[in-house]
Amino acid sequence: MSDENASHWQIYRRLLTYLKPLWFAFMLAVIGNGIYAGASTAMAAAMEFVIKAVQEPSHHSRVLVCLLIVAVFLMRGVGTFFGQYFMAKVARSIVNEMRTEIFNHFLKLPCGFFEDHASGHLVSKITYNVEQVTGAATSAITVMLREGLTVVGLVGFMFVTNWRLSLIFLALGPLIGGIISYVSKRFRKLSRRIQSSMGDVTHVASEAINGYRVVRIFGGESYEEVRFREVSENNQRQSMKMALTQAISTPVVQVLVAIAIALLVWLALAPSVQGHMTTGQFVAFITAATTLAKPIRQLTSVHSQVQQGIAAAQDVFENLDVPIEADEGSLEPPRVRGDIRFDQVRFRYRSQYEDVLKGIDLDIRAGQTVALVGRSGSGKSTLISLLPRFYDFTGGNILIDGMPQRDLTLAALRRQMSLVTQQVVLFNDTIANNIAYGVLRNTSKEEIREAARKAYALEFIERLPQGFDTLIGDNGVMLSGGQRQRLAIARALLKDAPILILDEATSALDTESERQIQAALETVMQGRTTLVIAHRLSTVENADRILVMDAGQIVESGSHSELLALDGQYAQLYQMQFSD
Repeated sequence: MSDENASHWQIYRRLLTYLKPLWFAFMLAVIGNGIYAGASTAMAAAMEFVIKAVQEPSHHSRVLVCLLIVAVFLMRGVGTFFGQYFMAKVARSIVNEMRTEIFNHFLKLPCGFFEDHASGHLVSKITYNVEQVTGAATSAITVMLREGLTVVGLVGFMFVTNWRLSLIFLALGPLIGGIISYVSKRFRKLSRRIQSSMGDVTHVASEAINGYRVVRIFGGESYEEVRFREVSENNQRQSMKMALTQAISTPVVQVLVAIAIALLVWLALAPSVQGHMTTGQFVAFITAATTLAKPIRQLTSVHSQVQQGIAAAQDVFENLDVPIEADEGSLEPPRVRGDIRFDQVRFRYRSQYEDVLKGIDLDIRAGQTVALVGRSGSGKSTLISLLPRFYDFTGGNILIDGMPQRDLTLAALRRQMSLVTQQVVLFNDTIANNIAYGVLRNTSKEEIREAARKAYALEFIERLPQGFDTLIGDNGVMLSGGQRQRLAIARALLKDAPILILDEATSALDTESERQIQAALETVMQGRTTLVIAHRLSTVENADRILVMDAGQIVESGSHSELLALDGQYAQLYQMQFSD
């Protein structure tokens, strides 16, 4: 067995593990397809009785033939129902399980994975790729079982009737098998290309739809139309190659089967051969041989679906095998004080050769407010991202209340923190559910209302038609930038965590709203360890300590007045912002 075939067999075996809880429905489907195949074989065998009834008519034979016809079609009907329905149940259950499993797996993958993969491609894997497994697991497997068993039954009947002629018919088997083997490899190759091109289609479409305002204001319609047409046409080209391969392979196999049947008829009509068979046997044998053409044609046609399913399952399993976030910690403190220490912390992105953070030493006492300022790319957001372990540091250590960060479970670590970022993320849900998101979902309405009031969001919420029950659209598209950011702040306030991270939390607010939010945040910061990233230095003047970062290092540290007196980088940044 080649390495490629061994790999495909491993994929089959892994797919079979999804069958274990569905074994009863699967067996009913197999039995149903077996009944269908038996009815098809019985139909060919019944020709002998029909011929005999024609040659030797009698009342008994007339009744027998009529009952036989009804019985055969009743068997086919029962077999079709059991085979199709229960196989569909098995297949849809497998697809649902796989789709849920890969989605849940995505939720646990490291941040780096999502930076390396476009969101459109990931969505395509959950929707399109998993759906390809459906084709292999529903109609494809149904046809393979039903028609495969039919072929076995008919060939078995032919051997019982005349084994010499049957051997001649099967002589073309290796040639047909060779053609199918070649076509299978091409189907798998094309299927992988189609899946990739479908991911491109989803990616380009989602980018254009999500960024529709930028597209329109900068006149990007023509560019997006060309870009989408290119990826869509590439998908069409790959699909047509698949269709061409299937369109050629099916008639070639049919012609080979027809040649074998014609050879059989020519030999069977020879007096020396026909003399050993009755007329009924001869007609039944030829009927069985000609009946084989349909199941063989369908088996060849469905082969593309099977190969698409294998390629899709392989892609799904590759994503399921991506290691999830490392969660080796065992400590689960209920609530920390908020002491944070960065001890010679270094960090480097996988795609870079130099450290982004270069030996950060920093002590933050519980309840302190520490602001990080500096030019873009100085490492502020990266340093903040290490705290909830969105990334893992590559050197040094981070301690929280004296406990090594990695000794805490991810759930316990992140339970200690609230986060408001510059890029606000909201969901197509009600305002109340966006504020009380995740672990906050059981919060009372009064607490949600209070959080909204503290975030100065209550005023605009009460003006909405349904108030807190108003649906805000995809990522809060129905709200202004300032309103969206107030909801994000309200969500962070509601969590009431001992560590608060504000990454440009007031960047989308107007001056008046910013003053209101700043006043509210100052109240909320009391008793909490707060880390603030801000480009507007006016928002961090009252911080207990301000850290100036440059090229991955802390170059200045002190209060607002101390740093101005130092007349260093902070003073320069301050003078640039307030020179007018």
